[in-house]
Amino acid sequence: MTGLRQRMLEDLRVRNYSPRTQTIYIQHVARFARHFGRSPDQLGKEEIRSYLVQLVEARRVSWASFNQTVCALRFFYRVTLGRGDIVPNIPYPRTPKKLPTVLSAAEVVRLLDAVENEKHRAVLSTIYATGLRLSEALALKVIDIDSGRMVITVRQGKGQKDRTVMLSPQLLEMLRHYARRVHPRDWLFPGRRAGQPLHATAVQRACVKARVAAGLGKQASAHTLRHSFATHLLESGTDLRLIQTLLGHRSIKTTAIYTHVSTQRLHDTPSPFDRLEASGRAT
Repeated sequence: MTGLRQRMLEDLRVRNYSPRTQTIYIQHVARFARHFGRSPDQLGKEEIRSYLVQLVEARRVSWASFNQTVCALRFFYRVTLGRGDIVPNIPYPRTPKKLPTVLSAAEVVRLLDAVENEKHRAVLSTIYATGLRLSEALALKVIDIDSGRMVITVRQGKGQKDRTVMLSPQLLEMLRHYARRVHPRDWLFPGRRAGQPLHATAVQRACVKARVAAGLGKQASAHTLRHSFATHLLESGTDLRLIQTLLGHRSIKTTAIYTHVSTQRLHDTPSPFDRLEASGRAT
């Protein structure tokens, strides 16, 4: 590992960035350097601009990955190199605003029933029952399931914050049945390697396979179940602030997106077209 990379890694660690974010930021800065074949501390405004323009025009990365690249470069130049004058020239992108995909309750049942592996089904069921992110669900330990208080403790979720979410009786019963068969000791969802949790890729692949088997026309992932959890709570009358707390959102604006995908208010709001006949419209 080069001295510059080690220094950036240390900067990330002392600021309590998650291990995953540390890895992603280091990778993006390394790709930037490889693109020009030079050390990143020898590159400046013009190289950054050229690199970002090429990523956008070539459509080589998703908007999420592009945003990660920007964040990584801003951190590297502002913190590791102490060159804050360059940071204003690395603007955050305006990403396309897309509404999240949401499954109906019936579609959730079809998806979960189509998951072949019991452990994968338990993970995906937990995500829908609690609204956890996939990474948060896989990081659960057996001791995090508190059947006495009927809550689940989410330790060091996104933003390095702990929170608690509800433990539904039905999920508890399912997890007890799962535990009798799998016998988890430390991690609730252990992986193949001893002492390691289940890998996210395995769950995502299982979800894609189940979506096809269930005949769902929507693009469903583990995160879709989180979106569905939030939307179904909103449609059942749950306060938006409570949903924000359950999801672990820092801003209520992030949670508010579910008001745009909830169909309950749409169903309860008549179209003005329906009032035409009452106003004397000829049929």
